[in-house]
This record gives sequence, C-alpha cells and structure tokens, in this order.
Amino acid sequence: MAIPTKSPLPLGLVVLSLLSIASAAIFFEERFEDGWEKRWVKSEWKNDEKMAGEWNHTSGKWNGDPNDKGIQTTEDYRFYAISAEFPEFSNKDKTLVFQFSVKHEQKLDCGGGYMKLLSGDVDQKKFGGETPYSIMFGPDICGYSTKKVHVIFTRNGKNHLIKKDIPCETDQLTHVYTLIIRPDATYSVLIDNDEKQSGSLYADWDILPPKKIKDPEAKKPEDWDDKEYIPDPEDKKPEGYDDILKEIPDPDAKKPEDWDDEEDGEWTAPTIANPEYKGPWKPKQIKNPNYKGKWKAPMIDNPDFKDDGDIYVYPDLKYVATELWQVKSGTLFDNILVCDDPEYAKSLAEETWGKHKDAEKAAFEEAEKKREEEESSKDASISDDEEDDEANTDGDDDEEAEANESSDDNAHDEL
Repeated sequence: MAIPTKSPLPLGLVVLSLLSIASAAIFFEERFEDGWEKRWVKSEWKNDEKMAGEWNHTSGKWNGDPNDKGIQTTEDYRFYAISAEFPEFSNKDKTLVFQFSVKHEQKLDCGGGYMKLLSGDVDQKKFGGETPYSIMFGPDICGYSTKKVHVIFTRNGKNHLIKKDIPCETDQLTHVYTLIIRPDATYSVLIDNDEKQSGSLYADWDILPPKKIKDPEAKKPEDWDDKEYIPDPEDKKPEGYDDILKEIPDPDAKKPEDWDDEEDGEWTAPTIANPEYKGPWKPKQIKNPNYKGKWKAPMIDNPDFKDDGDIYVYPDLKYVATELWQVKSGTLFDNILVCDDPEYAKSLAEETWGKHKDAEKAAFEEAEKKREEEESSKDASISDDEEDDEANTDGDDDEEAEANESSDDNAHDEL
C-alpha cells in the first residue's frame, strides 16, 4: 500500500519566502565564530575592585554541536560586562527584532540572563550596571518567587517594566528568547519560537499617562445608597434573649469527697460555655431595596495625556550588551540577533537551537547520569570507609578486653 506524501509548497511561495528572508535588514548578528573578540569589548567595570569575571569561548559542558560556541561566565561571585557596537540605526517605521539564546549550566538559583540594547555614544570600556540602556530583555531567576522574562523600556531616563507576567525557562538547557516590536505599537515575546505573550505598548507599559482618568471633581451623591445588605427592620429580638447566660455551671461536676466547707469554703461547680448562648443579638440581613451599586467616579479624558505615535521608536540604537552579577557562574550566551524580520529570526533559531536541541538534551541527560553514578560511587566508598573504621574500632575493643582478662587472671594468680 502506497503511503501518501505531503505536497510540496508551490514554487511561487518558496520564492516569496526566500525573498522575504533575503530582504531582511540585519543590523547585528553574532554567532561567536572566529574573530568574535574583535567585535566585542570587555568592560573594565569592577576591575579595580578585582570583582570582574572572565568570559570563556565555549560550547559548554553539554551541547548539540561542539562547534557552535558562545561566551560563558566562568567565575563565581563576579560581575560581568561586555558589549558590541553596530552601525547606528532607527527602528522608525520598521519592525524591531531582538533575539538571543541563553543556557544556565550551573542550575541557576538567583541571577539574570538578560541582554540590553544601548543608544547613542557609550564608553564601552566603562560599560556597567549604571550605564543607561534603551531596552533590557531576557530571563531573570531568583528563588521560588522570581522566574520571569524582563521586558524593560527606557523613556526620558525612566525605566518602564512590563505589567504582564511572562514565565521563563528554568532548566539547564539552551533556550531562545525573542522580542518583536512593531510600528503599530504591538509586541510579541517568544521563547523557543513559541509566542508566550503579546499586546500593546500602550496597555502593557506605563510609558504614557493613561488616556482616561477618574474625574477628580466628581463626588458621590448624598442620596447614593451603596449598602448591598441592611438589617431587617421586621426582625425582632426574642423575649428573654438577653437573659441567656454566656456560661453555666457544669452539670457533670461533682464536689470532691475530701472537700471541707469549713476549711475550703463553700464549693461551687466550675462553669462551662452555655450551648444556648448565641452571642449578642443582631437582626438578620436582607437585600437593600435601595441599593444602587458601588459608586465610581466617571472617567474623563486625561488632560496630561498626549499621544505619541513614536512610542515604539528608538532613533539611535548602536550597541548590544550584557552585564551580570553571578553568584554561581555558568551562563552561556549565543546567536545574538538584531534585525527587522521575525521570519529571519525564526529561521536562525531553527538553524541553531532547533537543529541541536535534541542532541543537547541527550548530552545533558548523559552528563547527569554520569554525575549521579559518580556521586553514588562516592557515597558507597564513604560508607565502606566508615564500616572499616567501625570494624577497626571493634577489633581494638576485643584486644582491650583480652588484655583486661589477662590482667585479671594475673591479678587472681597473685592473690
């Protein structure tokens, strides 16, 4: 029986797809091949404090292709800062795509894996944590509470954080993070070519003041009734309700046989909570027939709002960079891209991460298996040593007992 095959794409669609990728404007692309050091500047930030960490050009301890190398942090408790320059450009009327891969081989407990785009002129030798940036993007992990993707835009010297939560990957494998900003002020965040979040720059950041605000002059009308429930005016307190005691003598208590009224005083039974007591009386609640709902001030146009059609624009992007503090080193960056075509970014991710992810996972699992076997062997060796020590101690005790017996015999003979 013949197995049907998939129909090939029409030639026209293939040509259009290739033309689309071919026409992509690539502002910066780094795969960390030979000569990468000439394109990147290691900052001298923290050098004087001897707290600057060294980068290693490597494919990592486990990988899907040993020739696909990136740069990795190598020293614990160190600051890392590095940047690369590209021809200055503006993303006005263009889609901006910022993409890179990151792998936390050290099983990161607390730290970032984000990168930045910087504008204007920057002294790369002094680049560090205080250097202004235009866009900061990437994963951040710290304990159980912080496991998210940062998307931070800087406008007029103020940082604006995304208001939506985007969970990041937390394993020890390579993952690709993609930020897409479009001229219509929409955005998308992808992880491993899968869209995780999208929306509007207007709605998901507080870059501009809100278009509408509550009318500050509005006041709740005096006759506005916002009590949803009221006491039932027909409900009456039962007769004798206030006479019910909160506590009563324990009916099961008995006077002790050795109780002496003359010496101990008159005996009284201890008290217990009265099961009939229901607390202070309150009338039951009923729906308020005059309830108008919770009052809200009407919304009006915000006089401070001024629309900005260029809310998405960064007119002088010029550098890609990263600066990190690492308690545990081992974070590896690779395949960094700044372009205007999401399809090209997607194809690059598939060509690198997508092509090697299965082999990398297999290599990681093999490394984990070897590590567990070594730890098991080490534990077994420690256990054997402890048993030997215990056996030697038992032997010493036997010899000591024999010596004591011999000494007792000698003493007995002397007697």
